[in-house]
Amino acid sequence: MKAKPTLNLRDALIATVMTAVVVTPIFGLHLERAGTRTIINPDWTVVAWACALVFLVQLLRPLIAAKMPKVSLPSLPHARPSHRNGLILAALLIAVSWPFFAGRNAVDIATLAMIYVMLGLGLNIVVGFAGLLDLGFVGFYAVGAYTYALLFHWAGWSFWEALPLAGAAAAMFGFVLGFPVLRLRGDYLAIVTLGFGEIIRLMLVNLTSITGGPDGISSIPKPTVLGLEMTRTPSTEGGTTFHQFLGLEFSSLHMVIFLYLMALLLAVITLCISNRLVRMPIGRAWEALREDEIACRSLGLNPMKIKLSAFTLGAMFAGLGGAFFAARQGIVNPESFTFIESALILSIVVLGGMGSQLGVIIAAILLTVLPELAREFSEYRMLIFGLVMVLMMIWRPQGLLPMRRHHVEVRS
Repeated sequence: MKAKPTLNLRDALIATVMTAVVVTPIFGLHLERAGTRTIINPDWTVVAWACALVFLVQLLRPLIAAKMPKVSLPSLPHARPSHRNGLILAALLIAVSWPFFAGRNAVDIATLAMIYVMLGLGLNIVVGFAGLLDLGFVGFYAVGAYTYALLFHWAGWSFWEALPLAGAAAAMFGFVLGFPVLRLRGDYLAIVTLGFGEIIRLMLVNLTSITGGPDGISSIPKPTVLGLEMTRTPSTEGGTTFHQFLGLEFSSLHMVIFLYLMALLLAVITLCISNRLVRMPIGRAWEALREDEIACRSLGLNPMKIKLSAFTLGAMFAGLGGAFFAARQGIVNPESFTFIESALILSIVVLGGMGSQLGVIIAAILLTVLPELAREFSEYRMLIFGLVMVLMMIWRPQGLLPMRRHHVEVRS
């Protein structure tokens, strides 16, 4: 019993030293220009506070854990089918009516959130359902975005013409990636997929004559509404724009609302398809592969086909999201598809709960909206983000809303 305080003190000292090593280069050493020289101006205030806080928390953690009441976060709500359908309908009505009451900035943020909902649901197929750790998911996102950009730049295709091909191109890349990773698991699988994402980004940077290199491709047109452009003047002589056709006064807010509604539609389609797939035999096969590959093989299932289907379908949704991202931004470049994006999408799946579609949707909205509400802490965004993920792994490893597994209780 007397050894416990000593162990707590040792752990606290080790944690404090590690905190100092991590925090000092970021917050303790500031580079400043002095004429032609660069000097280091140390500032130990933040480092001291961080070390003191970590030391106290680690030292007092046993006492805090003993006196802290256990808090159980909610799991997926269990409601009757009629009630569940009513809640879904109410949520859809609120989502559809949102842009007509909110401001322009709020609608822009909501559109971005819908893109991440699509990406999160797509990665949830690979990671949550099939149990395959993918760290290069942003590569499929980039393939979809550049497919539309290149088809417009070189062939003059419209968004609606390029959208199916963007999803098909990303699905093809997912199918091709599936072959090298068929025999890999765990960390080895993660390393290969991480390399795939970086290879895609470096190819986009170096193929200057095709992709524009680091500058990317610009002037990508927005989607049209039944062939009507939502611009002030038509791009072709004798054409008709959206507001002219309806007899409305031109407003740039029309395009903002249309992009949000389109992103919402794509997110709902992704949710419906993935939800249907999970209930089909292929979804059961994904779950069997995730739980135990050897047992899955012993049941007569082919792990190769299961892995390929998961990578292909997940990549397809990422490609569709990438094409919409290119249309929304009007420009694409390799810097939009770095590893940080893959980490963010994976964090959405982990934070929401692997395999939980409702959890992924809530996590995508939270991780998109909260940073916009706290712009004054933008410098510490990644630090806070990492801290939240560490705390989640300690106290809630199954995610905010873990997936409810179907089970049967046998009464004795």
